[in-house]
Amino acid sequence: MAKRILHVVTNVSHYDDPRHPTGLWLSELTHAYRVFAGQGFEQRLVSPRGGVSPLEPRALKWPLADRSTRQWLADPRNLALLKDTARPDAIDPAEFHAIYFTGGHGVMWDFPDDSGLQRITRDIFERGGVVSAVCHGYCGLLNTRLSDGSLLVAGRRLTGYSWSEEVLAGVARDVPYNAEQAMKDRGALYEKALLPFVPNVVRDGRFVTGQNPASAKATAKQVAALL
Repeated sequence: MAKRILHVVTNVSHYDDPRHPTGLWLSELTHAYRVFAGQGFEQRLVSPRGGVSPLEPRALKWPLADRSTRQWLADPRNLALLKDTARPDAIDPAEFHAIYFTGGHGVMWDFPDDSGLQRITRDIFERGGVVSAVCHGYCGLLNTRLSDGSLLVAGRRLTGYSWSEEVLAGVARDVPYNAEQAMKDRGALYEKALLPFVPNVVRDGRFVTGQNPASAKATAKQVAALL
C-alpha cells in the first residue's frame, strides 16, 4: 500500500485589510509535492472550508517563483487541485500516514482554531503517523490537543516563521499575532536558524517542522525518511 500524505492549505485570500492580498505560499506546496511524488506517495489537499485555495501574489513573482512553482502553474491538472480542495469532514484520518501544513500568511487566520483539522492531526499522530508543517503552517498546530487533553506542541522541539522574519518581510504590523511567541506561550521549544530566511528543519520524533519557504524541500525529505 502506497503511503498517503494530506496537505493542508488555506482558504484566506487577504489580511484584515481586504486590499492586502495573501494566500498559499505556493512553493511550500510544490517542493513537498515533488518530493513525495518522487517516493510514489499518494497525495490529497484539504482546507478548512474546502474548495478554492487562493495564492499569495508575492510568491508567484521573480525571484520567489522558482521552477517547481512555474511548472505547477503551467499544469491545469495541478491548478484544478487548488480549486477543489476537500473539507476536513470529508477526510478519514485513518487513510493517511502524514499530514503536512503549508504556509502563507492566510493560515494565521483559518488554521489555528479549526476543529476538523485538529481532529485529523490528533488521529494521525496518535496512530503513529507523522505531523509536519512549514513556515506559517505551524499555526495549524497551535491549539491541537491530544486525547489526554495536553497540547500537541507542549514540550516539543519545533520551528516556524520567526518574528524577526516577519519584521524583515515588512508585515509585522499586519499579522494578527506573533506566531513564534504564541508557540512559546504554549510550552513549545521553539528554535530558529542563526540567519533569517535560510533553510532550517527541526525533527522531534514524528514531529517535523521547517522554518520558512526555503525549508519546504528539506522538511518534506525528513517526512519521507520517517515513512
